[in-house]
Amino acid sequence: MKSIHYRPASPEKDFKEIAALISSQEDEPTTEAGVREDYKRNKGNTIRIMTGEDEKGELLGFYWAYHDKVEPERIAFVMAVKPERRGEGAGRGLYEDMLQAVTEAQAKSLRTSVRDSCPEGRAFAERRGFSEIRHQIGMELDLEGFDDRPYDDIISKLQGEGFRFTSMEELGNTDEAQHKLYALNDAASTSTPGQGGEHAWKSFEDFQKSVCGSDWYRPAGQIVAIDIASGTWAAMSAITRMEGRDYAYNLFTGVGLPYRGRKLGQAVKVLALRIARNSLKVKIVRTHHNTKNLPMIAIDRKFGYRQLPGSFIMEKMLEVKNSRKKK
Repeated sequence: MKSIHYRPASPEKDFKEIAALISSQEDEPTTEAGVREDYKRNKGNTIRIMTGEDEKGELLGFYWAYHDKVEPERIAFVMAVKPERRGEGAGRGLYEDMLQAVTEAQAKSLRTSVRDSCPEGRAFAERRGFSEIRHQIGMELDLEGFDDRPYDDIISKLQGEGFRFTSMEELGNTDEAQHKLYALNDAASTSTPGQGGEHAWKSFEDFQKSVCGSDWYRPAGQIVAIDIASGTWAAMSAITRMEGRDYAYNLFTGVGLPYRGRKLGQAVKVLALRIARNSLKVKIVRTHHNTKNLPMIAIDRKFGYRQLPGSFIMEKMLEVKNSRKKK
């Protein structure tokens, strides 16, 4: 086995290569600036960022382990080794170092994502006791081939039934509006098929900081449908264009449980796609879905989306050892 040296990652020295490795692992690519932003935002939750390099100082791979912000006793991590340097032991060494670190942190479980187009990555995880808990697929729409005119009748019908279609920008993006946007996002996402009731944010303050305070957040791209009679926020679809991307990304489309089956999801998504075409000036829109979210996948297929590679979310339960000494 070749000599491998493990050391903590240096933002100045390593983040550019780490960004490239993350991009090779994840469905959505990232940049060095993006990694720095994530590091700054999640520094308080980070357990360790460790690299492995050869005797010449070449980076072979890394891992980044951090406490899940909603379930702190669950540790999420990203790990990657350069494809041409796999099989030399770097991945095994990095994993063993991480396992020791998370054990010391009294973690109850480990969670990561593996590209569904990378069988060797899944095999690596399964050999270490990980199991699939969710499968996410990518979807892509060519806006030039999408005819949104047939959906005008659906939108008009819903307006006649008492729904108002608007955006966070039109609503002033106020604190009150952000509270309602959070409540709808949380209720719709936790009840999404295949989500298992898991929350994406631990509180409104977390949502306000990580969503409304993000660089990618565009109030004009946060489309909502409001039931005028009750004032209830019934559906929403969020779209944006990340810096440096030539396509728009539909972050989430959700409908409150009492309003499902009324084509509100189609309506808000069409309005979001119009934002992508007319304001964001893109020709392509991408999104991701849990494979069990059949209703939303059906909408996208109806619109003309094609499926892209996705990722498996995999988890391993850990035995927490009691560190207290017996008397």
